[in-house]
Amino acid sequence: MTFSNPSASHASLPPMHGVARLEDWGVISAQGEEAAAFLHSQLTQDFVAQRDTEARLAAYCTPKGRMLLSAIGVRRDGEVLLCAPRERIAPTVKRLSMFVLRAKVRLSDASDQWALWGAVGDTLPTALPPAVWSVWRDGDQTWVRLPPGADLPRALLIQPAGASAPEGPALALAYWQWLAVMSGVAHITDAVVEAFVPQMINYESVGGVHFKKGCYPGQEVVARSQFRGTLKRRGYLVHADGPLTAGQEIFHAADPEQPAGLVVQAAPHPVAGWDAIVSLQTSAADGQPLTAGGPDGVPVRLQPLPYELLQDI
Repeated sequence: MTFSNPSASHASLPPMHGVARLEDWGVISAQGEEAAAFLHSQLTQDFVAQRDTEARLAAYCTPKGRMLLSAIGVRRDGEVLLCAPRERIAPTVKRLSMFVLRAKVRLSDASDQWALWGAVGDTLPTALPPAVWSVWRDGDQTWVRLPPGADLPRALLIQPAGASAPEGPALALAYWQWLAVMSGVAHITDAVVEAFVPQMINYESVGGVHFKKGCYPGQEVVARSQFRGTLKRRGYLVHADGPLTAGQEIFHAADPEQPAGLVVQAAPHPVAGWDAIVSLQTSAADGQPLTAGGPDGVPVRLQPLPYELLQDI
């Protein structure tokens, strides 16, 4: 997959280079000889074939295919770490633990054991491979190459909680959150739990779904959406002059009585306005006016995605 946005102009942006402590993210630990096999049976990605040099973007779904969690999974010394928005960690550990049964795996909330950092620009180590979702280990540090945001390289750093902060200037968390939105890769928070099948936020196009790995909760719905052409919503980037927030409804001028979409993830633009990833009815992406929060709400304008949607998998 290729992530880029050649039409975007970011000349007026403030400097974005440095590291940000991601206090709003946490970690699920899966330990034991069957940890990878268990996650393989529960999430949308192939964790059995995963190598130490690659990360996995994955979703955990209900039997109806609705996303409960989105996470970035890495293998480390026989353990699988799932990095995700912190507010979804405890509920997911509780739910997943119900299905462990006799599997040789131990699940826990390990958020206090690990520190997560976001790195942007020249602070990324030169040894980190350029491919998105690639992994590079340096002692206790595990680096994951993330999709770029606003054409800027990004990486996730996972290291023990007691380790020193990585080298580099401090980056405002608000800048990191905006770059995450501009990457076009959304993550599930409490505001939008069970709102989307993975394809509704383009997970099949950003490496978040493996269609040949076998069964997992919601697999039949996800596969049917992909191969029978039943999907009527996709993920889009939008910009607005006023505030946007996750869970906010999007309305289309032609049908003001009911929402046409939902804000998945939003952040203030560093200069002016707000940007967001929205899940929108494809029929509503027709150039007619869109508003957030109600038919008379703040106008939103569609922006180009930084990647191509996959047409054939």
